[in-house]
Amino acid sequence: MDESVLAQLLDPAALALLESIEYRPSDELAIASRLRKDGMSPDLASELLNQAQLRTEAKAKFGPFAASMLFTRDGLAQATRLSVAAHHSRRMLATAPEIVADLGCGLGADSMAFAGMGGATRVEALDADSVTAALAAYNLKALDTVSVTQGLAEEADLQRFDAVWMDPARRTGDGRTTASRRLVDPESFSPSLTWAFSVAETVPSVGIKLGPALDHALIPDGWEAQWVSEDGDVVEVALYHGEVRDRPGRNALVHGPQGALQIHESELPADDEDGIGDLGEYLFEPDGAIIRAGLVTALCGPLGMRRVSGPIAYLTGDRLPEGTAASAVASYRIVDVLPAGIKALRRALVDRGIGRVVIKKRGADIVPDQVRRQLKLPAGDSATLVFTRVGEDHVVLLTQPVAAG
Repeated sequence: MDESVLAQLLDPAALALLESIEYRPSDELAIASRLRKDGMSPDLASELLNQAQLRTEAKAKFGPFAASMLFTRDGLAQATRLSVAAHHSRRMLATAPEIVADLGCGLGADSMAFAGMGGATRVEALDADSVTAALAAYNLKALDTVSVTQGLAEEADLQRFDAVWMDPARRTGDGRTTASRRLVDPESFSPSLTWAFSVAETVPSVGIKLGPALDHALIPDGWEAQWVSEDGDVVEVALYHGEVRDRPGRNALVHGPQGALQIHESELPADDEDGIGDLGEYLFEPDGAIIRAGLVTALCGPLGMRRVSGPIAYLTGDRLPEGTAASAVASYRIVDVLPAGIKALRRALVDRGIGRVVIKKRGADIVPDQVRRQLKLPAGDSATLVFTRVGEDHVVLLTQPVAAG
């Protein structure tokens, strides 16, 4: 969406028309035709249809709020889920700051949570992209404690803020008129990671949202790094400094059906667990946040588990975890250990009446889709194949998922 289309979209008549669209994928052509017959320009008709579609997709992140918001596709993909934004808000507002800055506010999810949960707290949101800032202002218009401006984070007057939340842009292009790609070098982020860290020299409370693949070596001493997963999806690593920091070091926060589970690097055992490579009755796949945070072995002692191989992030054991601990892993019953060669593996699966497989791997140099094509299985039951190592041996584990709870 360029600025000329944005201006048309923000016209009250266009917004009213957007509210009247009941979007279904099967009706796209009919909706587009009706919009053009109503006198809409082709660009605006296309954007209204796009917004209706994005509102439908955004329900997963924004719930009922999505129906009154405006989006860009890249902005929606990068937006914080409201449930996670609420977690950010609880942390950033714990010291009752008077003014919170949201630098790189995107479409406004975190500012929405800060304002909605912050009482008298004022929120000053800023984004470098003019269209994104305008959409954020629209999305936050009902919150009278929020102001939105367009500008660079590096030009903000940090002395005015009691707390700063940052979500550095990690893609090239504007996400609207040019193709974007993910940036790898943290110094190419906007603002750069070095500048983001320097904010802690001025502001009492600082939080930085980053992608979960962050290199541990980039985390400065004294900062807290929290990897967060929501219903099995690793959504971010957030770095905290100052008054909002809980404990320095790495931790994983897992939100699952059984509640929230948090693990800190101080819980890592000093020595390897006994029995590495001895298969138990079950295979366990740790939550992605725990893997990203490097905390897999912290599960072994409390949950009675051990690794299938020293460097592999699969665990095994003879009992299923209970309560909130069940959120830490996905569980599979080990049915058999099968040969890794395609011909022998196919024969073993056909003999067991298995015709549909989910293929998972760790420590195995395979391409799951290619293996599935090579197996050419006839119709049959379903199972999960895990290509991995047990001790030093490459194996295929035939497993069945165990339902959570």
